[in-house]
Amino acid sequence: MTNRPVDSPLTPTRRAAGLLAGLALGVAVLAGCSSEGASTDCGLDACTVTFDRGVEASATILGVEAKLIGAQGDQVTVEVAGEQLSLTVGQQAADVGGLAVTLDSVTDQEVKIRVARNPGS
Repeated sequence: MTNRPVDSPLTPTRRAAGLLAGLALGVAVLAGCSSEGASTDCGLDACTVTFDRGVEASATILGVEAKLIGAQGDQVTVEVAGEQLSLTVGQQAADVGGLAVTLDSVTDQEVKIRVARNPGS
């Protein structure tokens, strides 16, 4: 007969430590986004930024700053990672420093863009 150690179930202390580690990781991911005059909705590899029109709006997402420069009709000018882009709804994504930037929508009140990491970058 072989004496093998018995795997014990996770103790409440170990369970709590794992939960706290997971929460800390989640807070760290969310802390990577900040905004002024804008709101962000981020996942692991992409963020949707909704800029308020009529104010100086910017957001820091995926390690870069995105700013709304201006909007006229269905054309919008944004600055992402220091590069200005002119975008229209439905246009193919613009590539900026390994990021794909698209214009989702434009209204009188807000401008919504999507910034995603390019696969293979």
